[in-house]
Amino acid sequence: MEVQETRVQTDRVLTIPNVLSMARLVGVPLFLWLILRPEFGGPKSDGWALLVLAFSGVSDYLDGKLARRWNQISSLGRLLDPAADRLYILSTLVGLTWREVLPLWLTAVLLARELVLLVMVGILRRHGYPPPQVNFLGKAATFNLMYAFPLLLLSDGSGWISSLAAIFGWAFAGWGTTLYWWAGVLYVVQVRRLIRADAMAD
Repeated sequence: MEVQETRVQTDRVLTIPNVLSMARLVGVPLFLWLILRPEFGGPKSDGWALLVLAFSGVSDYLDGKLARRWNQISSLGRLLDPAADRLYILSTLVGLTWREVLPLWLTAVLLARELVLLVMVGILRRHGYPPPQVNFLGKAATFNLMYAFPLLLLSDGSGWISSLAAIFGWAFAGWGTTLYWWAGVLYVVQVRRLIRADAMAD
């Protein structure tokens, strides 16, 4: 009875954690529009963009916590959560690079990691495995980057607040990029082990 109830809960689509993840996904194009408005002759809307990023960070924390506490971990949630993370990182990279807040080399380093992971997912699918689950290291990397990006956006100005934001923003960016690649390397190792185990089983 308990096993069946747990299965029903985890198969639900309209759960609070999933709604939070969906809201984060809706916020991606909104954030990108806000951050790029000055580039197309519109007013600067960095304050609103920062609020959208802040909501993303809070909801990212809450959806996982609530899913575990209320036993609402679902297959859809396992897809939505990392998808929202990656889309926010991608949209922020595009926006901040376009605004010349981020250097092109940092964007290339982070996108290269995403390309490596995309190749790994393709290999796993070819062997009948689902995409790898987000691990603690990957989440820690995402949190660092989600702190770094708003601080770096805030640094695009003048005054002591912008200077302080630049110092902390680049510190978080350095840690986040390092952890991001470290998590990526662990994914590659995990994929190699699975493929090797399959080869030995055959």
